[in-house]
Amino acid sequence: MLNTLGLLFMESKIPSNERNIMTETLSKIVVNCETGEQTIVPLTAEEIAQKEADAAAFAVRKAEEDAAEAAKAAAKASAEAKLAALGLSAEEIAALTK
Repeated sequence: MLNTLGLLFMESKIPSNERNIMTETLSKIVVNCETGEQTIVPLTAEEIAQKEADAAAFAVRKAEEDAAEAAKAAAKASAEAKLAALGLSAEEIAALTK
């Protein structure tokens, strides 16, 4: 049984025609765990689509996390301003927020 593991996605320069114009192709390294042989294989259309979908999902999740962090910081600043308006000193506010 052949055990393989895709280890790395990379962009490799592969000649595209006789004039030796280089293009960037997404590739992966496949390692045969029994022999240690490494082979660079271009990604399939499905793998490229999955990579793009994963990147888009990450961007959405990161934007949501950034927005939640910004909302939390705004709420904290608002609360501290309200406490200051009630007459608490900066030291008292700091003591309450720790």
